[in-house]
This record gives sequence, C-alpha cells and structure tokens, in this order.
Amino acid sequence: MTAEAAGQYNIHDAKTNLSRIIERVEHGEVIVISRAGTPVAKVIPLRPAARTGRGSLRGELVLREGWDSDDVNESIAADFGLHE
Repeated sequence: MTAEAAGQYNIHDAKTNLSRIIERVEHGEVIVISRAGTPVAKVIPLRPAARTGRGSLRGELVLREGWDSDDVNESIAADFGLHE
C-alpha cells in the first residue's frame, strides 16, 4: 500500500509532497501525517466562509441595547485584567 493510496504520509514524505497533499485536500480528501508510524496530525479541507461580502451578516447578528456601554466595557476589561 503506498502513502498515496492510504491518504497517510510520514513527516519526511509530507514535507516532500506538500503541494500534492494540499491538492488532494482541496479535492475533499483527508490526509494523516505520522511520525514513526504514529498518526500525529490530520490535514482536512476547510469550508469556505459563508460571508460573501461587506454586510453579508446583516440580520444574522442581534445586538442588545447597551452592548457597548461603559459598564459592559469596564466589565470586559476587568475580565482581562485591564481594570482601570
């Protein structure tokens, strides 16, 4: 069984064949990369973002009144240790 048939590459072969691996993943295949025969990573296709342009999320996000108030901003700053 070849690495190509199995969808699995060792690290050295993955470095050598990165362009080929990316091409296969772009066509929907999942590739596993192994070190010393032990799988350590999986290369999977990314789904394109649903956003098609500026304003494409209009109507999808709901902002409550006061979402950007001083109280909310101070609370968030305190959560991150940035309390003034």
